[in-house]
Amino acid sequence: MKTSRPYLVGVGLVCLALLGFALYLQHVEKMLPCPLCIIQRYAFAAVALICFIAALLPARARPVGAGLGVLAALSGAGVAGWHIWVKAHPSVSCGIDPLETALNRIPSAELLPFLFKADGLCTTEYAPILGLSIPQWSLLWFLALALVLVRATLFRLK
Repeated sequence: MKTSRPYLVGVGLVCLALLGFALYLQHVEKMLPCPLCIIQRYAFAAVALICFIAALLPARARPVGAGLGVLAALSGAGVAGWHIWVKAHPSVSCGIDPLETALNRIPSAELLPFLFKADGLCTTEYAPILGLSIPQWSLLWFLALALVLVRATLFRLK
């Protein structure tokens, strides 16, 4: 019997790998995350958590979990799109402002500062990765994950 479980687990693992890559960029390449980067990390973590929980649900309930994952991925895509816009318009900044202060006071940021603490500015230009900026990559990944989750949402048992 085919199920949507492999899709859900796969999406969750991809999200964890992307968070691992974000940690590599932050701690090895010294690319400081800005508040919008941190919100995108929360979105990737939310998609992963939702997918892993949905994979444990009975087959008939998994589409609901996958649908929630789609919403989380689209939310992340929206933040990534806004981040791209901010980078294109440097006069708009999300730098040291109430957003950063509020994000850094969330309990997860205090418990896991290496992952969820915002230290950088949104307009900082880093070298592109394979021709795309980090927010552009995030947008592509969020949209790809949303498409896979739409597939999992529409999955029908035969």
